Amino acid sequence: MNMACGSNDLTTDICWQALSTHAEALKPRHLKDLMADGGRFQSLSFRHEGLLLDLSRQRIVPETLERLMSLAQASELPEWIAALFAGEPVNDTEKRPALHSALRLPESASLQLEGQDLVPEVHANLARMAEMVAQLHQRQWRGYTGEPIDTVVNIGVGGSDLGPVMACRALADFQPEAARGLSIHFVSSMDGSQLAGLLDRLNPATTLFIVSSKSFTTIDTLANAETARRWLADASGMADAVLVRRHFVAVTASPEKAAAWGVPEDNQLHFWDWTGGRYSLWSTIGFPIALKIGMENFRRMLAGAHGMDEHFRTAELGENLPVLMAMVGVWNINLLDYHAHAILPYDGRLAHLPAYLEQLEMESNGKSIRRDGSGSELRTCPVLWGEVGPNAQHAFYQLLHQGTEPVMSDFIVPVRRYEAQSETLQRQHQLALANCLAQARVLALGDAALDAEPPTPWQQYSGNQPSTVLLLDELSPATFGALIALYEHKVFVQSVIWGINPFDQWGVELGKKMATRMLEALGQADGDQGMDRPTAGLLGEIRRLRGCDGTRASKGDKG
Repeated sequence: MNMACGSNDLTTDICWQALSTHAEALKPRHLKDLMADGGRFQSLSFRHEGLLLDLSRQRIVPETLERLMSLAQASELPEWIAALFAGEPVNDTEKRPALHSALRLPESASLQLEGQDLVPEVHANLARMAEMVAQLHQRQWRGYTGEPIDTVVNIGVGGSDLGPVMACRALADFQPEAARGLSIHFVSSMDGSQLAGLLDRLNPATTLFIVSSKSFTTIDTLANAETARRWLADASGMADAVLVRRHFVAVTASPEKAAAWGVPEDNQLHFWDWTGGRYSLWSTIGFPIALKIGMENFRRMLAGAHGMDEHFRTAELGENLPVLMAMVGVWNINLLDYHAHAILPYDGRLAHLPAYLEQLEMESNGKSIRRDGSGSELRTCPVLWGEVGPNAQHAFYQLLHQGTEPVMSDFIVPVRRYEAQSETLQRQHQLALANCLAQARVLALGDAALDAEPPTPWQQYSGNQPSTVLLLDELSPATFGALIALYEHKVFVQSVIWGINPFDQWGVELGKKMATRMLEALGQADGDQGMDRPTAGLLGEIRRLRGCDGTRASKGDKG
């Protein structure tokens, strides 16, 4: 298998040409006609353990899936899947593997990388994390006899924030008794607004900060960490070494940089450079998740993800949920011209899932350069956005139902909830289920959903908008882990078809470099030298308003 695949134009492949011909024949057919087939649900829905993938509202027929699987075979997808799990350098631009799946391997497994078994080290780090979790749950952090830690603030950005925030919210119902007295907060904004508002409410003596940064050089994260450090120093008068040991944990792939910042070795949790930030919640970046739901539930989450890994690795392509989901996405994007994708969970616990998937998909596959350095002939990742379904219904569903933009959607909902609680709560979940299925039906069928003619043009629903429904038996640590792993592998499959590397993110680097240069320019009277004229104009206006040019604008001065 050639790691620089992508040099060939996929559109000249015989499988692609057959698929294109099939698409042209199928495009005129409305979903209301396709869905009239009585066996459609049985032939286009697929199950893995506690998760059902329903593709029956997609603009496809069973033959479409057969042709898509032929394309996957022609793109050497089985070989790429094997390479991913074997630890080959599938992240070829950074010359390293992408082994987030290794973080979920059971202790009995083995995975060799450069002559070393990774599994014992992965589990040693989990054990170290478990020890810290136990100390904080037992209010015995680092043997201090003063006031126990009751507040944890996770400082991170991107994958060091989005994944833990999402999981803590999604799995809050599984919080063990020992964790109930521990409040957990998340800070990511570089402007200090989140942290400033939080510190006013916290007790310095009982607050622990987790500084999560793979490189331990991320300017956003370190700026917040320095502010927290100063806040603690001003409040306590402690020696810095004592203060940091008592109040800081570093989670990083760069232990020497964390040590240089002042965090001692026994206050560090480590992970590896083969763990991408947006794939890192399974690692010690998940420390706040473990604090929230306990190590037993954290391990259940890992086990659910591992189950999906094994399914992805071993199942036939035509029965493989990540492959099916990904290839239908390719069909929509490249054959039917859908370039917007809505993520619509019908469970408030999944409120942060859309933001998480925005990073996972758009940072991974939002690329126009293929592995061989050539430009892509095809569109790649669509624009993702989303919201919890009931809120979305009162926000952007107008566009989905009657707008001019074709949109594909994912509906995600658990079947069971509140079974041991009040009937009124059970009825509320029934309401969520009813709305989820109703919206998917109307998007597909339009006016035909109610078999009634619209009285005016403004009340017409054309339908024919494709959607996938993901039913979870229930939302649990295991099904949540499987759901996130499903989307991770979907992203990888699409990257193989498009011939791009989903594990780097060079597109964010230039902005970071320019921000550093702009920071210097803001601090210099002549900092606009070499800048373009609009930027120089803004720098001058900022200096004027700050009084840095010898004048100070009065309050309310419009210039």
